[in-house]
Amino acid sequence: MSNLERDPQELVCVADPDAGGVEVMAPREVPLGGPRALMVRRTLPQRTRSLIGAWCFVDSYGPTPAPRAGTMDTPPHPHTGLQTVSWLYEGQIEHRDSTGAHQLIDPGAVNLMTAGSGIQHSEVSTTAAATLHGVQLWTALPDAHRGVAPFFEHHVADVAHVGEATLRVFVGSWLGVTSPVTAYTPLVAAELTLPAGASVELPADPGFEYGLVVDHEPARLQGAEVPAHHLGVVPAGSDALRIEAPTGPLRVLLIGGAPLEEPIVMWWNFVGRSHDEIVAFREEWQGEVIADADRAGRFGHVDGYDGAPLPAPELPNVRLRPRDRG
Repeated sequence: MSNLERDPQELVCVADPDAGGVEVMAPREVPLGGPRALMVRRTLPQRTRSLIGAWCFVDSYGPTPAPRAGTMDTPPHPHTGLQTVSWLYEGQIEHRDSTGAHQLIDPGAVNLMTAGSGIQHSEVSTTAAATLHGVQLWTALPDAHRGVAPFFEHHVADVAHVGEATLRVFVGSWLGVTSPVTAYTPLVAAELTLPAGASVELPADPGFEYGLVVDHEPARLQGAEVPAHHLGVVPAGSDALRIEAPTGPLRVLLIGGAPLEEPIVMWWNFVGRSHDEIVAFREEWQGEVIADADRAGRFGHVDGYDGAPLPAPELPNVRLRPRDRG
């Protein structure tokens, strides 16, 4: 999925070692596209927090009626220095990218695309299901690996049960279940479901920060209320996570990871380390792909998408600088 904001914020992202207790972060609505845009609820990054481990971007969307035209129709667009992680609750999305990958994603499976040195991809919802409902996440690649050649992975998640809780682990290892998809820093991600009124206590790595991405029913995390569609964050130091379903059947995503101890610059769909890198990525995209679609360049070419690639927004008129976390 692309960040389709026409005035994307530039962010320098660093872990916050001084955070204490559970942070509860409200979403903001962002339209992906034009007048019939798919609206997403963005909970990461925010001014108060930019990273959970290496997780640097969380968009939740739906449930949205899928048969309507253009529910999700994201033209080919670029990425650098990150991984995109797509997870569906309902519906179906068709992925194409410049490595030649062409994959349908259904609920219970993960699409993980490593952009590395540069990639472009498209995502289009299909009419195979009645609704479209899911989450798109990004992880920032550490400096030592951000220049890797791009590649794509697809995996049907294995299931673990703890009491009344069901977990589908799709990144990393948890509760004896390991996902084979590639991670370049210590990470974990899982969908968790609980019946109404139930609770679960899960083992946690004290070296990890954790995030709880709440779907349509509120949750309770470490005793703190996390409203529907919000993000609850637990700083590093906890050896257990207690999650409760106080009002109705609960569905959440749990993400976590070791703090990324290096700053990153995010602007539009690029992750870099400096103003000059971001400018260069944008110029390559505009010159090699938008101006001359027959050239491969850094970002390659997406076969099979019926339409033009997405142009980048204009850069600000000032040199990109770090922002405080607020």
